[in-house]
Amino acid sequence: MKKSHHNRQVWSFSLYFCLGVVVCETFHYSVPEEKKSGSLVANVLKDLKVDVKELSDHRARLVSESHKQYFQLDPHSGNLILQDRIDREALCSQNDPCVLVSEIVLENPLQVHRIEVQIEDVNDNFPQFSKNEFLLEIPEQTPLNTQFPLESAKDTDRGENAVQNYTLSPNDHFRLDVQSHSDGHKSAELVLEKQLDREENARLFLILSAIDGGTPKRTGTVKIVIDVLDTNDNVPQFHQSLYKVKLMENSQPGTLVTKVEAADRDVGSNADITYSFGQVPENVLRSFKLNKQTGELTVAGTIDYEEERSYEIKIKAIDGGGLSAYCKVIVEVEDRNDNAPEVTVTSITSPLREDSPPDIVVALFRVTDRDFGDNGRTACTTAANLPFVLKVSVNNYYQLVTQQPLDRESVSEYNITITATDRGSPRLTSTRIINVQVSDVNDNTPVFEKSIYEMQIQENNIPGLLIGLVHADDLDTERNAKVTYSLLPGKVRDHPVSSYVSINSETGNLYAIRSLDYEQVKDFQVTVRAVDSGSPPLSSEVKVHVIIMDENDNTPFILYPLQNGTSPSSDLVPRGAEAGYLVTKVVAVDRDSGQNSWLSYELLKATEPGLFSVGAQNGEVKTIRPINKRDTFKQKLIIGVRDNGSPPQSTSATLSILLVDGFSDPYMKMVDIPKEDVVEQEDRTLSMYLVICLAVISFIFLLSVVVFVAIKIHKRRKFIETSALNFPVGPNFPENYGDADAGSLSRAYNYEVCLAGGSLNSEFRFLRPLFPVFSVEPAQSQGVQGISPGSQEVSSHAAEDQLMSQARGAVSEDAAARSGGPSCTGNQPITANANIGQNDWLSYQ
Repeated sequence: MKKSHHNRQVWSFSLYFCLGVVVCETFHYSVPEEKKSGSLVANVLKDLKVDVKELSDHRARLVSESHKQYFQLDPHSGNLILQDRIDREALCSQNDPCVLVSEIVLENPLQVHRIEVQIEDVNDNFPQFSKNEFLLEIPEQTPLNTQFPLESAKDTDRGENAVQNYTLSPNDHFRLDVQSHSDGHKSAELVLEKQLDREENARLFLILSAIDGGTPKRTGTVKIVIDVLDTNDNVPQFHQSLYKVKLMENSQPGTLVTKVEAADRDVGSNADITYSFGQVPENVLRSFKLNKQTGELTVAGTIDYEEERSYEIKIKAIDGGGLSAYCKVIVEVEDRNDNAPEVTVTSITSPLREDSPPDIVVALFRVTDRDFGDNGRTACTTAANLPFVLKVSVNNYYQLVTQQPLDRESVSEYNITITATDRGSPRLTSTRIINVQVSDVNDNTPVFEKSIYEMQIQENNIPGLLIGLVHADDLDTERNAKVTYSLLPGKVRDHPVSSYVSINSETGNLYAIRSLDYEQVKDFQVTVRAVDSGSPPLSSEVKVHVIIMDENDNTPFILYPLQNGTSPSSDLVPRGAEAGYLVTKVVAVDRDSGQNSWLSYELLKATEPGLFSVGAQNGEVKTIRPINKRDTFKQKLIIGVRDNGSPPQSTSATLSILLVDGFSDPYMKMVDIPKEDVVEQEDRTLSMYLVICLAVISFIFLLSVVVFVAIKIHKRRKFIETSALNFPVGPNFPENYGDADAGSLSRAYNYEVCLAGGSLNSEFRFLRPLFPVFSVEPAQSQGVQGISPGSQEVSSHAAEDQLMSQARGAVSEDAAARSGGPSCTGNQPITANANIGQNDWLSYQ
């Protein structure tokens, strides 16, 4: 039954004052025993002063202090429901009142409310006697009004439902005297009203009835058999009617509790006393043993303070004549620290996000100890190197909260050991491990294994060939660690990079889309991006340098002599040439690189094998021995050119060599050449290839002259400023050289051109300046050139004549100084005109 509203307010206020902000009211309810499971006990919404939604939001739960949960809280209605049938007698034995204590725990904020449910007794048990029949032996000389105590009936019900009265069947000798004791229980005694006569009646039979006060009333009966004995007029007497002893719990079996003693003034067999238990509960019979002869009470079973704190034992002493007496032994059990603290976890938040802020409640648990006093006071600790801390709450509740940032990549889960220790002696400790998983958030970008990748691929690959692999790791997990790869836009020789390579988005494999050619692209660079699948996604990039490896896929190409097959040329060799004479040089190139482009030359076939040789490295064709008149006029050589690749590539060049006399005559009049050969050589004069070669050489020459003259002009200016003599030190162009009106080049060169015999088929064998040329300075007026030194002015024609005469003299001196080698025909050098127009660079004399 609930207390009054006023008393409850006083109690709530005191608890609130003691416990701070957490309200800890005690609510009192009652429920009859033996009520069906699922029965409604009470509704707690009004007492908690919350509605159903708040009850659910606060995660209300019912926590029982006992090992068995008898009640259940419906969070959707606030009803306190009986979960299991309750037997008050089995639950509380003789304790009165019988109260079950539970707690309603509300979170956010934490509130703990104590609920005390009193189990009300119903009259569901009959009064019972320990035996079906009691035997009393009464001497025949027993005085009238002698009282014979009878064993009381036991009724496990309490209060009005317990035994309220005793009745005795009608008889001639005894009446029943019912006595009420201060503790509320009833006892009965037989009172002798008429003297017994054994000879008249040796045995009497009576029926004793015990009646409880319930509705309906329940009755228990026992048969009393009275044997009338000869005179035994003294009953045993205990030294103490009440024995009080203290016994430490967990005492070993056989431990002496106490010793009861009774004396009988009679003698002989009437004075022989034996001891036995009176009407005692089953737990006494399990826990203690009584020596019938000595009256020693010893421990027989387990003594547990938490199960039973005291025992009340009735001991009966019977003498040899059948007279008996009773005493009471009260055993108080002393507590020993034999129970370790218990950690009961109420709620756990797992998994816990790694970006959780501080002071988040990870777990809520309670620590209890079944012992009492200091033995039941507990303290709770956890490891110091964890990102969690314990906060003490009320009623031995603890909160495990975060105190530092979490990092799943460092620690993905925590096994938190909660250590609870009591203050007993010796102290007892228990542990409880709470597992907290840390859930991942996307806080790590993918990281490539290398800062830059270098991959190689052989040229002429098949499309779709795997080039290499890029891989990025993400320290996150699940979707946050799933990495996909892609190529960033870029260019390779003005083409998008996606037309050269592709990447597998799942594996990071890089494939070549097209066949690559080393001669076109030697290497290129792409950028790969790795993106995880988190929200928001994180990415990183890496450069991939793709190097194309050369393959020997190009054959050597003959630059000289041209092998077009339409107008083959012939090289002229004088018949007076000595051994080692340089005939010509085969020039070849290879588009490959490295050792694939290293070329070697060899003579494959010759008209006369012992006459010519070819340099293996430079391709120079030389005579092995002097040429004599017996050698065939027309020689044909086949020269092979091979690279150093694997496998090697090769080609060949065919050379035609003519052995001639009178090599210096440009018209080859002194050479006896067949007519068809002369016609063939005259046709070569018209060859376009010679024209192209001359044009290229002329362009290179002009470009060299321009650069050289520019350098000299710059040096001359410096020289004029520092020297008193105005003597030229090298060729110099006029300042208005770039003007179209100048019309001539103030520079004279003399070149010796050696022409091969034959018609007009001429090749430049040697090309060199034969003499230094005086510089021509422009006159101060009318654009007339003068010859330094001095300041004398001459006409442009006079200057030209002077230069030409000097050139002819230099040519003569040079021709006289030369000896050996190919002779030039008729001392006819090619001389550069001192005044060359824009379209007249070379003239021949």
